[in-house]
Amino acid sequence: MNDTNRWFRGAAGASLLLLLALPAVAADAPPPARPEQLRFPELRYAPPRAADCRVLLKGGIPAYLVPDHSTPLVTIHVLMRVGPDLAPAGKEGLPAMAMNLLTRGGTKTRTAQQVEDRASALGAQLESDLGSGGGGMFGLGGVPIGPACSRATLNLLAKDVDEGLALLVECLKGPAFEDERVKLRREQELQQMKQRNDESAAIEEREWGFLMRGGSHWTNRWTTRSSIEGITREDLVAFARRYVGPKNFVLAVSGEFDRATIARKLEAAFANWPVPGVNPGPPAAPAEPSAAGWYLVDKDVNQGRVSIGLRALDRFDPDYQAARVMNDILGGGGFSSRLTNRIRSDEGLAYSVRSVFEGGLYYPDPWRIQFQSKVRSVAFAIQIALAEVRRMRDSLVSAQELEVAKSKFIEGFPAQFETANAVAGGLAVEELTGRYQKDPDYYNEYRDRVRAVSAADIQRVARRLLDPARLAVLMVGNAKDILTGDPKRDAQITTLAGGDPKHMPLRDPMTMKPMP
Repeated sequence: MNDTNRWFRGAAGASLLLLLALPAVAADAPPPARPEQLRFPELRYAPPRAADCRVLLKGGIPAYLVPDHSTPLVTIHVLMRVGPDLAPAGKEGLPAMAMNLLTRGGTKTRTAQQVEDRASALGAQLESDLGSGGGGMFGLGGVPIGPACSRATLNLLAKDVDEGLALLVECLKGPAFEDERVKLRREQELQQMKQRNDESAAIEEREWGFLMRGGSHWTNRWTTRSSIEGITREDLVAFARRYVGPKNFVLAVSGEFDRATIARKLEAAFANWPVPGVNPGPPAAPAEPSAAGWYLVDKDVNQGRVSIGLRALDRFDPDYQAARVMNDILGGGGFSSRLTNRIRSDEGLAYSVRSVFEGGLYYPDPWRIQFQSKVRSVAFAIQIALAEVRRMRDSLVSAQELEVAKSKFIEGFPAQFETANAVAGGLAVEELTGRYQKDPDYYNEYRDRVRAVSAADIQRVARRLLDPARLAVLMVGNAKDILTGDPKRDAQITTLAGGDPKHMPLRDPMTMKPMP
């Protein structure tokens, strides 16, 4: 079957699924008068089982293999537990540079240019990178891997998988870290560093991290001019030799292949590794409590950025699903959420307002309200947001709010696995980050756990988590105008905060030390 026929077969299959999802209406029946009168058949869906996709290769590498015969492509992700936490003191930025150059810095037998030329001749995408914070995504699939993980990815035509796999393994086995590529990467890092204070959004993210996890936590050990300039080729080689090896690999493979055949190819490719590599285990949790109180960073912009929140819980907490549903009703559900209706729709104070709760991969991570408003409107918008937090704690959510939020999670669940790449990647990440081992029935029980959430559960979790005394409020914008407020509104920062907020200075972009 040629590639065009395969594409049409995949498109036809997708169209059939869409038709099956349409409302059940008899052929001779008139259409309903109103959209809410449409009736849909019950959604029946069984999530993928890790046991059906997982293969333990010779040598002990777990691999998730998900064939997809509707595409002529194969995608291979090599996931690793490599994050910024592994950087030695004074070498901040070493893990990110090593992972970036793994497939871009040449090998022992090919220059970086030769690797790129060969990948281009194969029509392949060959890349590697460190995961990013806030639910970062790895390429070619959009599966979150988190800030403490890395990946190397190959995507190419199935007919070329032997040569492409050999090229990928060559990069992982013997990265050369050519001096010119190291120099280029260093220059790029330094150039980006200079722009750290240009955007208020970057300032907000940075300072929020310090408030939530403390200055000693690895997520707040920022690169500096000194640390980047101090990274040598020898550092990169030693780092890759320590962490890039089979003991630190989880594979996710999808596309046009036979499972038994691709398993043999992978075993042969990853055999005879020069060093086994080290899996460093879970990254360290914050040692300090999250900050509480009111904080203000003066940045001369006319739009104030606001973050309100606290450190919440991790994804293994028994209240995890109740907290997700609560957050969806409060601010995570877009136009159906309370914060959007009050701050955007009713008052017109912000174009976008949301609350975010994901649950930490390894330890409790923050719950957070975020919005951007005119600096004079910041106080009034914060007043509304805090009132909605209190309402979530003090009263039960309505039956309709509860039903809408739970239905969204339940009915949207299959979308997590809409492609073979998403299935393989999602299951591999579960193993890499530890949920496969600690909660193997998570996907099978997911919808039942969401269905079990009650209005009383949501209020209980709101009272547990959304403690006003523990909230941090961070504002970034023109400090004078934020504190002056809107004369037409009865809201002042000093009144809400019980005094002046703590002024946080900007940081020197090259040293990350607070500036006078």
